[in-house]
Order: sequence, then C-alpha cells, then structure tokens
Amino acid sequence: MVQFVSVSKILDLVNKQGIETVLKGMTEYVEEDYRRWELFDKTPRVASHSKVGVIELMPTSDGELYSFKYVNGHPKNTKEGKQTVTAFGMLADVDTGYPFFLSEMTVLTALRTAATSAMAARHLARPNSSTMAIIGNGAQSEFQALAFKAVMGITTLRLFDVDGEASEKCATNLSDRGFNITICRSSEEAIAGADIITTVTADKQAATILTDNMVGAGVHINAIGGDCPGKTELHKDILLRSKIFVEYPEQTRIEGEIQQLDADHPVTELWEVITGAVEGRSPERDITLFDSVGFAIEDFSGLRYIYDLVKQDEDVQDLEMIAEPADPRNLFGLLGVKQAAE
Repeated sequence: MVQFVSVSKILDLVNKQGIETVLKGMTEYVEEDYRRWELFDKTPRVASHSKVGVIELMPTSDGELYSFKYVNGHPKNTKEGKQTVTAFGMLADVDTGYPFFLSEMTVLTALRTAATSAMAARHLARPNSSTMAIIGNGAQSEFQALAFKAVMGITTLRLFDVDGEASEKCATNLSDRGFNITICRSSEEAIAGADIITTVTADKQAATILTDNMVGAGVHINAIGGDCPGKTELHKDILLRSKIFVEYPEQTRIEGEIQQLDADHPVTELWEVITGAVEGRSPERDITLFDSVGFAIEDFSGLRYIYDLVKQDEDVQDLEMIAEPADPRNLFGLLGVKQAAE
C-alpha cells in the first residue's frame, strides 16, 4: 500500500500546523538537504515543451530514497480559469524500488518554492532586511511573503502587478498576517526602499521587469519567475553587476536569468554557501541574485517534510498501487483465471 496525501489532506495539514510553521519547517528540511547536496543524483529536469507550455519530470535520489515530481507550466491557463502550475510527486525506497508515498504537489510546490527562496535569502540578504518588493502578485506571491516573514522577519511589503486586481487579491489575503502593505503603480515604485526584491511573473517570454538603473547597491534579488528557455525577467546589465547564486548550473543556464549570459559566466552554487565552502554576501553593498528555477532536490525535501508530518496519521489514505501476489513469481495468478479444460 502507498500512503496518499490529497489536496484536501495537505490543506488540512497546513491549517492545523499553521502556514508559517509549515514554511519554517520546510525551510529547515530544504537546508538540511542542501548541506548534503553532493550525495544526490542531479540532472536537469526532463522537459516536453509545446507552443503553450511545458510538462516536466524532476527526479533525484540520495541513495536511500528516490523521488520524482510531475509538473506543468502553462501561463495561458490563467485566462482559461485554470492554474498555471499543477503537480504531483512520489517517494520510493531505493533498496526495493517500491514506492511508498504519493502526494499532490501543486500546493506543496508553492510551499517548497517559498521555503527555498527564504532559505537562500537568509544566507544572501543583509541580516537587517525588513522590506520586500514583490513584482508579480499571482499564485506564488502570498507564499513568498509568508515564508520571508517566518524565516527572515520581513513585515513590510510593496506590491506591483500589471493586473491591479492581482495586487488587491494578494493584499487582501495577507491583510490579517501582520504586514504593512503598499500597492504600487509600477515596478520602480515598488522597489523604492526595498531590501529584497522578488520577481515572480508568469508570462512565458523574455521580459524586462527590472532595468539596471532601478537596482541599487546592497539589495538581494530573488528571481524566481524565469524558469524555462526564452523566459527571463531581468535586464542583462543587472546580472553583470550582481553576485549570482544558482541551484544547479546545468539547468539554470538553460532556464534561468543567466541564459542571457555567456556559457562560462561565473556563478556560485547555493549549496556551497549553505555549507560554508564559499562566501555569500560580501561586502554590504553587494547586489546578490538568487537565480532560482526550481530543482528536484527541493521537491525531495518537500516530500520528506510532508511524509514525516503524516506517517503517523491514521487518517491518511492508503492506495493499492502495487500488485503483491502471495508468490512473487506468479503475478498471473492474481487474475484468478482458471485453466481451460482439456
């Protein structure tokens, strides 16, 4: 039997625990796995691109557990009343190859993305950061805000979206969460005075959400909207004067902001900062940029976290996904087909 976490179950878990508690806990799981990054199998995600979106598989293993996530990205879906991103994922035992845990990952991906962003900022942003601008106020924006509050203590938000209703939605959803929120009329207005800038737009195109003259010294940029070939958010000149940190260079050079740069442009892998192998921010006036496209190890961490939350839960549903004949050599016998009479 395989334990299954449905959408309703994960919502129940988050509400019982409290979303900020969940985000803090998931941040610690993600950081724990970053600290043992070298143990994992690593490969760019397997992507099937179409004119309207992408469907991807994201596998990894630490040698004991194996995980994968199925995820899509279809920006056009919003106009059709559907979500841009949907996902599910699984954990399996490497020793037997048996899957043992299946979970929805649409909500879980939003949680782990926000947790990863906050973890990176904890190591890269100025320690006294208190104000964050969020450019793009769609489905991920509230998760980002709450993760940065839970992990970094961010309490002042400056919001901008080309769709004013999206900003109003975000502000309403966060109105009772302890934030001081300003809805802004432009990206430039939003980033004024911000210590951290999060760009999280959805259009599948090369865009310029921020231009070079808008970004001052000392800020941390959390660039998470560019996540496929041809889709970027930042002007190239911002990259050229930033210290750039990535998850997995082989994937980020194809999908991230750095696809605009030469293939040998220097970047730092985030796990090296987490383990203390290399320095993150130095000096204070550095512009640090986390060019995040999402990586399978973060999904592994998210699945581990949720599994640990529910493995003792008697209300978790079990799915009969594995055929288990009494004699492993006699799978056909499960069919109960009698031999034809001679």
